[in-house]
Amino acid sequence: MAAPRWARTALVIVNPAAGTVDASLVEGVTRRCSSSVDDLSLVMAQDRGEAENAAAKACANGIDVVVVLGGDGTARDVASGIARARSQNPHGTGTDSTAVINLPAGTGNSFYREIWSDRPWQQALEAALATEHPRVRRIDMAQIVELDTLVLLGACSGLVAEALVTAGRLPEVTGRERYRQAVAQTLRTFRPYPGRVTVDGVIVHEGTAVLANVGGGRYRGGQFKVLPRSELDDGLLDVCVVGGELDPASLPGLTADGSHLERPESVYARGRRITLERTDGEPLTFEHDGELPAVGADRYTIEVLPGVLPVLAPPRT
Repeated sequence: MAAPRWARTALVIVNPAAGTVDASLVEGVTRRCSSSVDDLSLVMAQDRGEAENAAAKACANGIDVVVVLGGDGTARDVASGIARARSQNPHGTGTDSTAVINLPAGTGNSFYREIWSDRPWQQALEAALATEHPRVRRIDMAQIVELDTLVLLGACSGLVAEALVTAGRLPEVTGRERYRQAVAQTLRTFRPYPGRVTVDGVIVHEGTAVLANVGGGRYRGGQFKVLPRSELDDGLLDVCVVGGELDPASLPGLTADGSHLERPESVYARGRRITLERTDGEPLTFEHDGELPAVGADRYTIEVLPGVLPVLAPPRT
């Protein structure tokens, strides 16, 4: 790849614990990046704080490109660092020049799929870097009020969150197959929960629920198209609630192509502030970007942060 004039500096942030990261992958990514930029740095982030801080520093220093090698959790950490740097210096020239490209090396890789579909990472990196005028999308993020945590792809209660608990007990399985097996195992004992979902102050669902997913991204777990109408840069959060009347075992098949929205048990809405609650006083099983909160609560509020993340994207066709 010939070095484009726009990208002179780049930082590769690697999560060495991500599902498919190994020495050969890191070497391949850095070699391709080195051929496109004048100055390349590498950070092996051992925890989420290190990845977030490295991204924030890169943004503050005006690094042209941050390349993320990890899964959805790492993508969220880097996005949070860049969003934080931009919010702390909203008028700084450096913070507005840093763009991100995330490469798939995790379990679900939903964020990569949102931007680049299923094309090989080599093609995505080529398209992002080997061009004089790259396309940059300003992606929305969200904030979970109770946790003071930023969200990239989305947050979900019910089945999706329960499956993440199960996935933690399947270390021998990697990639999307790990999550698929986790969903199958979770369904054996899963029961809908009593809940309420409010969008911009209006209750859109009250009763039992299989899940309530807020985003952000269309996909969860890299393969379940829970929010098929969602746009990453429209300034709104989408929410899909699947009522408890639907057999949970049918949901994986229905969400493979988004046909769950044709069912009367599903409610779909958009807004800027969405609250998920469990109404029987028990903790709500809840996840955000594939992570479970350390402390359980019965209520979570998600607010949109429009256009805070510059992301390298395929050219318009």
